[in-house]
Amino acid sequence: MSSSGASKPSSKLAPAPPGDPTTASNGTEAAPVEAQPATASIRVILADTQAIYRVGTKKIFALEDDIRVVAQAENLGQVLAAAAKFPADVLLFEAAISPNAPEAISEVLKRASNLKVIVLSPENDEDTTVEYFRRGVRGLLPRSIAPEMLVKCVRKVAVGETWIDNQSVNWVIEAYRAQAAQLTSPRPKTKLSDKELLIISCVTQGMRNKEIASEIGTTEQVVKNYLRKVYDKLGVSDRLELALYCIHHRLLQGSGRGQIPDESAAIATANNIAAITE
Repeated sequence: MSSSGASKPSSKLAPAPPGDPTTASNGTEAAPVEAQPATASIRVILADTQAIYRVGTKKIFALEDDIRVVAQAENLGQVLAAAAKFPADVLLFEAAISPNAPEAISEVLKRASNLKVIVLSPENDEDTTVEYFRRGVRGLLPRSIAPEMLVKCVRKVAVGETWIDNQSVNWVIEAYRAQAAQLTSPRPKTKLSDKELLIISCVTQGMRNKEIASEIGTTEQVVKNYLRKVYDKLGVSDRLELALYCIHHRLLQGSGRGQIPDESAAIATANNIAAITE
């Protein structure tokens, strides 16, 4: 389609301009960004403190037609800026990039709520693993993972699946079970209005306040007011606890408004709800 004299686009990456979130403080190009080809379907942000790992991972993805690296970061500030600036599907996040990785992930998801986070960590204990998934993480990998498994994980997570090993599954289920048990109390049965039950049903489906307002024909502020009343009535503090309360007490059973059927199915739903702040 182009004439024989047309110049061929360069495949080299241009250095990031000063002040760009992908430029290190010393002025070096710490996190180059490349334009996403039209054929790419999975856009990835690489966040790792080690340049050699970023280079190696980028080479692995370069062999795949459906995966492209759109940004790189070597510290938390660059991760937050890249998440806000570059449209991406998956964030590959090294846990060591922040002293408090779970909190850092929450900050990232505030800026890019649709971003699916995969954490790379040498090892994780039960508490840290559970906290990652409560914060909205979709995958957890050891840094020693084989290249083909890394690619498989990125593809699975990109389409909405959760990548979790058997041990971590047990930890997460036990944590949700324990939290649900803590919500059990001898309080008398609380009377909830039809409107409150409808809003609760929307919350357990992972809907945001704006979506709930549209669904029931009201404003976001009215939804917020209803939720505060519901939290006070049920003795919960946020959307995740509300969902767990519904699971444990079968609050929506028989209401015709749907419910989370069991603990296994609740994991994916709770991950989505945990990432929603309003």
